[in-house]
Amino acid sequence: MITCGIDWAEDHHDIALMDDSGFIIERRRITHDPNGFAELLAMVADHGGTADDVPIAIETDKNLLVVALAGAGFTVYPINPRAVARYRERHGQAGNKSDSRDAAVLADIVRTDRHQHRRLPANSEQQQAIKALARQHQEAIWAQNQTISRLRSVLLEFYPQALQAFPKLKHRAAMEVLSIAPTPTDAAKLTRPRISNALKRVGRRNDPALVTQIHSDLHAPGLRQPDAVEVALGHTVASLVAIIVAMLDAVAVLERELVTAFAEHPQADIIDSVPGLGGVLGARILAEIGDDPTRFSSPTGLRSFAGTAPVTIASGRSHYVKARKVRNRRLADACHWWAFAALTWSAPAREYYDHRRAVGDHHNAALRALANKLLGRLWWCLQHDQSWDDTAAWPRAATPAAA
Repeated sequence: MITCGIDWAEDHHDIALMDDSGFIIERRRITHDPNGFAELLAMVADHGGTADDVPIAIETDKNLLVVALAGAGFTVYPINPRAVARYRERHGQAGNKSDSRDAAVLADIVRTDRHQHRRLPANSEQQQAIKALARQHQEAIWAQNQTISRLRSVLLEFYPQALQAFPKLKHRAAMEVLSIAPTPTDAAKLTRPRISNALKRVGRRNDPALVTQIHSDLHAPGLRQPDAVEVALGHTVASLVAIIVAMLDAVAVLERELVTAFAEHPQADIIDSVPGLGGVLGARILAEIGDDPTRFSSPTGLRSFAGTAPVTIASGRSHYVKARKVRNRRLADACHWWAFAALTWSAPAREYYDHRRAVGDHHNAALRALANKLLGRLWWCLQHDQSWDDTAAWPRAATPAAA
């Protein structure tokens, strides 16, 4: 048997081929292009290997090389870099490190401990497209929130009246008014009709009380920066407002495409039937767990992957249980909000949450325990191609008496 380890980089990759006795039969560095990939295939073929019987270990699961390897039929094992660092210590204690050495370590991992690692899941192209959209949608929201925080910080320096008028800067009404009044001087010239017209442009209803409140807040007296500084900060506000408006439009486009792609997936009806899951949150759940039915052989694996399953630390006389830190953070975040939404949409879920709170769990711990339950039931629904049934999902109400 031949195993292959690949230490990847942006423009080249180090390859190590190892036989079943642990001997390195060939090392080579290839380029990150079709010619380099063809060279890798030739290396494997020269030693009598094929895509069906040569497992490959690499420290990533989202590289173009990984896509090419999976498309060629290889079984790819994405290995966590933290795990590779521990395996490296098994090969030597001096602390030396090189790309070719890491490739050999990766090849040795799939030679000796392949059963301890998960292969790259065989997800459909449709699911991979949903994953790309879901992750970029979330990244865009994070970037948008970061830019809004920058705008808030700038406004605190010279224009607190704007924050008084618009506590939530994410609203398009705030962006529209700040675009025509980026400084306190400009705000002092704003009239009620101009504010009303600005609100109409972003679709806000005709609300004279709201217009009066915004006008009053923006005209409130306050401390002022020197004129030159105020003008400079006004340019900054105008630039940030333009960036945020573009981000809001981009997030809306990504969300629309995400919901559309999710609705076309075969498992969308099952996930959409779950209390607390809609288009966006359901798409994020599907994006992270995938649609490969063999990826998680039991709900325990899925719960550990999401980080909802607790970790037990038992050594000597000490024994305690804590939250799992090593997890898929995107899936953990989606499960947190799923459990929070389920409190409204599912009475048994709310009852279970209240029970966890009654026995001493704080809010996040109770939501994590609820998400742990929900994930197990979702796993069953996906495995058996069944829609969610709240009565079957919660056969026993989690009341203190039942507990």
